[in-house]
Amino acid sequence: MRKVYSWRWAFFLVGIIVLSLGISMVIKGAVGTSAWDVLHIALFENFGLTIGTWNIITGLLVITFTSIMAKSLPKMGTWINMVMCGVFIDFFYWLLPVAPSLIIQIIYFLLGILVLGFGCGMYIAPNLGAGPRDSLMMLIVEKFGGSIKVARMSIELAVALIGWILGGPLGVGTVIIAICSGYVVQFSLPYCRKMLLKAIGEVEEMKPFF
Repeated sequence: MRKVYSWRWAFFLVGIIVLSLGISMVIKGAVGTSAWDVLHIALFENFGLTIGTWNIITGLLVITFTSIMAKSLPKMGTWINMVMCGVFIDFFYWLLPVAPSLIIQIIYFLLGILVLGFGCGMYIAPNLGAGPRDSLMMLIVEKFGGSIKVARMSIELAVALIGWILGGPLGVGTVIIAICSGYVVQFSLPYCRKMLLKAIGEVEEMKPFF
């Protein structure tokens, strides 16, 4: 049992770090941030604090909404995700160098989409609690049906519009992320689940801890 716990938490925590790295890479690319970061950057520019801090604040608001809709409190992993993601976004944003040319910006951006999408699938796979925004995505799929990619695309397009109204950096890259990131998660989530089940030696679907 200890082996199972260790692998599931390892996937979860590493997935959050990978996701945060991907988000920071996309922001550094300056081609167009993800929909949520259009909002976070707009809030940062208008009210101060940091991009990661606004990530935590909006995450708390989303958790409140999904808890009311689902009539249940989120798992402990959701709270951990909310805080860790905000902290690591600020860390990687500080750590990554500024792109010196447009080509490097595009590389940052494209790799960032792949990294954040894979990280998203990786931390959801252990079923310890999806992040606030991905919990909303999964709730929409559960309540209304459809695929993960459609739910994610719909949420991100709506959030991008709100962020743009507030003055956030909406760009062509925002649309690309909204369309493509869902496809990456659609692939990475079942792939990471298979990897995790293989690592812990289980063949059945994992049950949540919390």
